[in-house]
Amino acid sequence: MKLITEVVEDILVESKGKDLFIEGIFLQSNVKNRNGRVYPTEVLEREVQRYNENYIQKNRAFGELGHPEGPTINLERVSHMIKELKRDGDNFVGKAKIMTDTPYGAIVSNLIKEGASLGVSSRGMGSVKQSGGANVVQDDFYLATAADIVADPSAPNAFVEGIMEGREWVWDNGIIKEAQIAEYQDSLKKAKRQQLEETKLRVFKNFVSKL
Repeated sequence: MKLITEVVEDILVESKGKDLFIEGIFLQSNVKNRNGRVYPTEVLEREVQRYNENYIQKNRAFGELGHPEGPTINLERVSHMIKELKRDGDNFVGKAKIMTDTPYGAIVSNLIKEGASLGVSSRGMGSVKQSGGANVVQDDFYLATAADIVADPSAPNAFVEGIMEGREWVWDNGIIKEAQIAEYQDSLKKAKRQQLEETKLRVFKNFVSKL
C-alpha cells in the first residue's frame, strides 16, 4: 500500500455569520484523474460511509493545510473540520468549516480574504492495478482524510498582494514582524520580470515554513 493523494479545484467559499466554510466536490469516482488513477464508485462509497460514521459524525474529521507526507493527521497543522460528505452521482460532495482560531486555519481565512482560489486534496492509503490505460484503485483503499486544503498558483499571488499593500497577516497570537515583511518586499522589488513568479512562490513558501 502507498499514500494516495488527489487534488480537486473549484471549491466554493461560504460565510455564515462569523463562520467560514468551503464546499464542493471532494472525491470523484469512475473518471481518470490527472494522476492517471480511477476510483471505482463502490470503493469510494464504502470508504465514505466508514469515514462518515467514524469521523464526521463524531467531529473527528480534520484536514490540514498543504500536502502532508503521510496518512496521519497532525493536530498542530489542522485548519478545518469536515462536516458533510455525501454522494452525488459519481461525485462525493463535501463541506468543511474553517477553524479560524488555529494557526493554519487563520492562514486559510486570510488567503480567502485576499481572493486566493483554493482546492482540496484527499489523502488515503491503498494499492493500484493497471487496467485499460489507468491505475485502478483497489478494494484495500483506506480514506485518511477527505480534504486537505491546497492552493493553486494564485495563493502566492494573493499573499504577495497582501504584503506589498502592507496588510497584517495574523496567525495564532502573533503578527509577521515588519522587518520580515520589508525583506519579502525587497526581494520582490529586485526580482527580474522573468523571475517574478518563481520569487513569489519562494517568498510564500518561506512564510509558511516559519509558522
